[in-house]
Amino acid sequence: MNYYNEIKTELINNEITKRVKDYSKNRSDLNTYYNVGKLLSEAGKHYGEGIIKEYSKKLTDDIGKKYTKSSLYNMLKFYGFMKNTKFQTLSGKLTWSHYCELLSIDSIDKVNYYIKIVEDENLTVRELRKRIKSNEYERLDEETKKKLKDKEKLKVPDLVKNPIQIRNTNDYNEISEKILQKLILEDIPSFLKELGSGFCFIDNEYKIKMGDRYNYIDLLLYNIKYKCYVVVELKVIELNSNHTGQIQKYMNYIDKNIKNIDDNKTVGIIICKKENKYVIEYCSDNRIIAREYELI
Repeated sequence: MNYYNEIKTELINNEITKRVKDYSKNRSDLNTYYNVGKLLSEAGKHYGEGIIKEYSKKLTDDIGKKYTKSSLYNMLKFYGFMKNTKFQTLSGKLTWSHYCELLSIDSIDKVNYYIKIVEDENLTVRELRKRIKSNEYERLDEETKKKLKDKEKLKVPDLVKNPIQIRNTNDYNEISEKILQKLILEDIPSFLKELGSGFCFIDNEYKIKMGDRYNYIDLLLYNIKYKCYVVVELKVIELNSNHTGQIQKYMNYIDKNIKNIDDNKTVGIIICKKENKYVIEYCSDNRIIAREYELI
């Protein structure tokens, strides 16, 4: 087999297809680059790894500068990447550039997670790169990772990262609850992404009246995906039982006075400097979770 001619034909046909059928150019790219990767793999077995450098030079002369040595290496890696049947099949929502961002990840479960969030949230390549760089998958709870692997149904708290990364825009050395709240409010979209998908911001310092006293919820959110209110309390010290008692009181108030009949029960998230697993373990309300914050 003349591997070079086969590769050249694949790439030229892809360029023609993309010009004629613009709507299917992404799928055409992925199928073509998979086939080219397969041919490069077979050619490498016969002629050694140096064949990629040789083919790149010839393709540059015959077609143009688009098919560099690194781009051909990516096609080879893409073939190996997809050949493993444990990976998901090609997703029409991911472009070639999306897949290139995933090629360096060696965990099947991690790759499938990032494919899923690109599909669910329509992430751009830049957004995907940022999420990978933030170690988003590594910051998921181990139980959540198992649920994702087994394709079990997720609950509201499952995709809340730990730690939750909050941008310290003014390089504060000392953090109070007010400053922590201020930093969150400066970039609400990024904060909501740290919690998962479907979160909407309602208000900060949300005022409620309990008896003859006013209380203020640090952050009140709503999750449109799971149809429930979410109470967020901020603590700049280690988690203790007073914190769980306080947020439970707020959650009960929301359930009794604000939530609609078709809403699910309110969820509570305590964002603190340091977790205490025993406080959560022995908390009577399993709707409450605690996560540490990390200033970046």
